[in-house]
Amino acid sequence: MINNNWNYPTTMWVGKNRIKDLSEACKNLNIKKPLLVTDSGLSAKKIIHNALKDLNNKKIKCEMFSNVVGNPTGSNVIEGVDFFKKNKCDGVIAMGGGSALDVGKAIAFMIGQNLPLWEFEDIGENWKKANEKKISPIIAVPTTAGTGSETGRASVILNEKTGTKKIIFHPKFLPSIVILDPILTIDLPPNITAATGMDALAHNLEAYCAPGFHPMADGIALEGIKLIYENLVKVVDNGSDIEARMNMLTAASMGSTAFQKGLGAIHSLSHPVNAMNNIHHGLSNAIFMPYVLNFNKNFIQKKILKICDYLKFDDRSFNGFLEWVLELRQRFNIPHKLSEVISYKDFNIEILSKMALEDPSTQGNPKKLSIEDLKTLYKNSMEGILS
Repeated sequence: MINNNWNYPTTMWVGKNRIKDLSEACKNLNIKKPLLVTDSGLSAKKIIHNALKDLNNKKIKCEMFSNVVGNPTGSNVIEGVDFFKKNKCDGVIAMGGGSALDVGKAIAFMIGQNLPLWEFEDIGENWKKANEKKISPIIAVPTTAGTGSETGRASVILNEKTGTKKIIFHPKFLPSIVILDPILTIDLPPNITAATGMDALAHNLEAYCAPGFHPMADGIALEGIKLIYENLVKVVDNGSDIEARMNMLTAASMGSTAFQKGLGAIHSLSHPVNAMNNIHHGLSNAIFMPYVLNFNKNFIQKKILKICDYLKFDDRSFNGFLEWVLELRQRFNIPHKLSEVISYKDFNIEILSKMALEDPSTQGNPKKLSIEDLKTLYKNSMEGILS
């Protein structure tokens, strides 16, 4: 495998064992005392301790903050900001899955802000309220191939007071240096590899199908889908396949790059159940995917046929593509019905549908969504009605 340095959408150091260049990334950004942000589960793992040890050997003193939950909260960010200031850090290394990356980026952003985090929700031009001169430099190191947060200009954070996920946006949320190292993903278990891979598929697919003119995003998304088609099953079956792991990391970064064009109802439906029921984001995206595809069929059929042609499907039709998605889910033991992961007593369709309607992703759906449409999609997903 040949290592590469990419410069789109940001500086990306790509290849096997590129984690060894972490100290060089710090030096390039003049970070002398970084805060490594990760989650509590990963903080005890060898890959984190090796990274800390290597930084220490290179005379870079690094602090670690790991109070990050699976669906990260505003409290995680506030606590991280306090920790950053207390330890007089000067930059962030966000290392882990999407949660750690989102919190790490938000901490670096909030260091220099006087307004609350929620004032920067991705609505209108809220981002212009920020003092961008005081945003700390960010290095992102993903250890899963799903969210693609390393190439995103936003973080998804749960507001505990309202119980809703909020997209916090600023152009400088985009990390200055990204390290994509497939070695860091080898120990992911098959079920997490599958769920995060389906998340990457959802990002590329919704970006490609979103309305609007953005040929660059379309091209990136289409190639991202191809990489997933060719590699996701390989990495689930054989987690030690380094080339396939690299391709999945790339596809995840491509999905996040492409969805500046827009997302859709898969994410609109997912965000509320992630917030209220603490369901893994990639898993919920995978569950909702076929129901949303069917709902949007008349608006996306031509694009789906282009995907089928590009992937050289035997059955180059909308139904052929839908069948591929269903087969993937079945192969990965992903539930067909939402009711397999959420009980009916914990499922409040009125509240969830209202939250979904207000989600920013709703605006990018190819077919206009009403609250009744969202109720129907939730109902069908709970009952397994694919029609």
